Amino acid sequence: MKSVKFGSRAFETLVNRSDSKSIRLQRKVSKILESVRKEGDKAVIRYTKKFDKVDIKKKELRVSEAEISGAYQDIKPEMVNTLKEIINNVNKFYKNQVPRSWTIKQGSGIELGEKFVPIEKVGVYVPAGTAPLVSSVYMTVLPARMAGVKKIVLVSPPNKYNSIDPHILVVANLLDVDEIYKIGGAQAIGALAFGTRTVPRVDKIVGPGNEFVTEAKRQVFGFCDIDMLAGPSEALIIASQHANLEYLKKDLMSQSEHHKGLSVLVTPSKKIYDALKKEPIDGYLIKVRNLEEAAEVSNLIAPEHLQLMVKSPKRLLKHINHAGAVFLGQFTPVALGDYIAGPSHVLPTGGTAAYYSGLNLRSFIKSSHVISYSKKALCASADWVRELTQLEQLRQHWESVRVRCE
Repeated sequence: MKSVKFGSRAFETLVNRSDSKSIRLQRKVSKILESVRKEGDKAVIRYTKKFDKVDIKKKELRVSEAEISGAYQDIKPEMVNTLKEIINNVNKFYKNQVPRSWTIKQGSGIELGEKFVPIEKVGVYVPAGTAPLVSSVYMTVLPARMAGVKKIVLVSPPNKYNSIDPHILVVANLLDVDEIYKIGGAQAIGALAFGTRTVPRVDKIVGPGNEFVTEAKRQVFGFCDIDMLAGPSEALIIASQHANLEYLKKDLMSQSEHHKGLSVLVTPSKKIYDALKKEPIDGYLIKVRNLEEAAEVSNLIAPEHLQLMVKSPKRLLKHINHAGAVFLGQFTPVALGDYIAGPSHVLPTGGTAAYYSGLNLRSFIKSSHVISYSKKALCASADWVRELTQLEQLRQHWESVRVRCE
């Protein structure tokens, strides 16, 4: 592993890392999005042929009921049962996140509150690389479904057989996804953001993707909402002398399976530091004076995943302010969060954990402030309004209050 000194220029590069996009990529994506916006399905089909090498027809864009039924025949029955059990397990977590609308009395004749309403239409992007990212389906759809989203539309790139992996289709079906489309890349994001004759326009787009997908999400923000701009996967481990060395090695190696993934190990232990410095693991090693300084390092880096491999992880957790997800103790590897624990694995990267949260049920909820005044309460507060409207020179604002109190 590569040793980095706390406070050095190399450390500052870690802290100020960014997944910045080239002007060339921005222009390519902008061109794709503009084409989809103007031409709709025609552009989606053209780019699918160009990038995915699939000559798909308009009527084939949406996955049919027959294709979904066939998917169940293409995977092992025991896998279906396993997926059902995992879905049920993850579902338990989100039951505790449902917000409740509320009101309070703020004095005589005044009621204030907040009304929570689910977003109506959500688009879910599921990548398709060398293996099906089945976990990304339930990690994005489940919180939306539990939030009460009325319509969920899933998109995923077609394979060379003009289909979507059966495992993805089965999970989507188990979660009652309303519509599934065989499209990917920036063109899929454009279709969801702008709508086409075939693909419905949505209010929010969630889910991970490659650099084209991420840049497309950035550019369509404003036409619709997005979850976040997620970059390469990250994991930071704080390890004390009590940490199991073999566990540390395996956790660091598992992170290296991610393309362009970032691995960082922070430790005050000379034994751990010396042992890992010799390992041919792709990652960074930072020696600190104590666990409090380790927490400071972690907060500056603000990692996507943070493992606390220390004797008293809950005590150290009090010092952690910026992390997408925190994994406590020797027996809580990141893989649990990736697949079965419950919280979504769609998490902020690139240091954005300093001001972003991971995808959760509240990501699919919006709120409206509710305000109610009686005439007596309005007129009792009228002088405050009068003074501020005079200061801001908004006379008609004051008149709308004065006329009610005459």
